[in-house]
Amino acid sequence: MMLKKFILVLVTSFILVGCYNQEKNCTDFKTGTFTFETYLNGEVVKTTFTRNDTLEIDFYQGQVDSSNIRWINDCEYIAEKINPTGIMDRKALHFKILTTKDNTYTFEYALVGETKKQKGTVTKIE
Repeated sequence: MMLKKFILVLVTSFILVGCYNQEKNCTDFKTGTFTFETYLNGEVVKTTFTRNDTLEIDFYQGQVDSSNIRWINDCEYIAEKINPTGIMDRKALHFKILTTKDNTYTFEYALVGETKKQKGTVTKIE
């Protein structure tokens, strides 16, 4: 009898943990000013960007770049460069916010149609 109760508690625990969804407040991050840091060629590089519902402006190493934004849902959007300078810039990027916490969010992104995704974390500063 004791073993049956133990198994029941164990199974219930697994079900509850398996059904846990981390809260995402994606709408808090649709607009604002943000920073993103990543490693590039062995160095930490920082990008600052400002986003509203339809436009994202990136500031990176003294350069300014703009993208049109199209939200798919509250947590996913497509970004397309307004003035692409090369073949890779012409390809749209798909961004998906995975988790949010306080003033940060974790996301994954890839070229539209590609399966290889990369991840990053963004901090909202305004």
